[in-house]
Amino acid sequence: MVPLLVETLLPEDRAATSGKLQFLGLPLTYGPQVTQVELRETHMSWVFLTPNLVFKLKKPVRYPFLDFSTLDARERFCREELRLNRRLAPDVYLDVVPLVQLADGSLLLNAGPEDATTVDWLVKMRRLPADRMLDHAIRSASVTPSQVDALADVLAGFYRSAPKADIAPEVHADRFIIEQATSRAVLLRSEFHLLHERARGALDALDEALATQREAIADRARGGYVVEGHGDLRPEHVCLLDTPVVIDCLEFNRTLRLVDPFDELAFLGLECDFAGAPWIGPQLVRRCAAGLADEVSPQLLAVYRCYRALLRARLSAAHLLEPDPREPGRWLPQANRYIEFASRALGPPVSAGT
Repeated sequence: MVPLLVETLLPEDRAATSGKLQFLGLPLTYGPQVTQVELRETHMSWVFLTPNLVFKLKKPVRYPFLDFSTLDARERFCREELRLNRRLAPDVYLDVVPLVQLADGSLLLNAGPEDATTVDWLVKMRRLPADRMLDHAIRSASVTPSQVDALADVLAGFYRSAPKADIAPEVHADRFIIEQATSRAVLLRSEFHLLHERARGALDALDEALATQREAIADRARGGYVVEGHGDLRPEHVCLLDTPVVIDCLEFNRTLRLVDPFDELAFLGLECDFAGAPWIGPQLVRRCAAGLADEVSPQLLAVYRCYRALLRARLSAAHLLEPDPREPGRWLPQANRYIEFASRALGPPVSAGT
């Protein structure tokens, strides 16, 4: 059976969670100098933005690939988020802070008196300028080649120093085949019939390409090139400061962070292309290849890109399998667009340097 991305908010948590959200949405929670708070909801968190700081509260949810359903788990993964993200954004991730309940039932952010009870944990971050985020810079056509080079230099340094993955070459190669089978099972479900014709063609093409490139993928692990990377390298996680920073790594599942750097770069290039800047990906690959003194074939890069596009299509469609999907009209058009990118990825190979 293929595991589906079905969110489970435990019934006993609903009332408590509602009270926490109401409290964290009040400006006074963050001090008398704060006059406004903006709430953003993601798939797995609620994020509260004050003018200078950001506080992230993990949802009490359980999925096949993560479990935030207990207080201990949320604390553990908050601390992992802090530790891991300080690799690429050391001055952004500030602390893990408790949300406590006092004897009278009221809530307080940060440590309270000895008789206070910790009821949740939040990651505290410095707020980054929205107009310097890569996704915003792509939309405004303000991102420059020099900024992309600076990002590539940061990423190359990160990958050079990242721990090598302790994964067998065959297991690493099989992960692509297993994930591809999951993508096929989700995208060809009957409720997604509008995707079927194009999705089936892209899935079949990737099956064939994975069979051809399986040894090349295994060789990347065999040669020690697979590392513990970021895990979710997307434009909205990149801030183009003078020295770029990258936030919001995938903290809850180490296996998903074990990547070939060129797989992760192909993913970021795909997302930049999806957002309207197809030139960024090839420049990142070219600059990082020089910085790493490493390269992969154009054929393998194309496989990585196609694989990532179909994975993103699957994750988009899977939102509609949840009990109460957010923005339900968004997901099938988005999945279809990723399938279009996947369909084009395995065309005649083009060198990353052209």
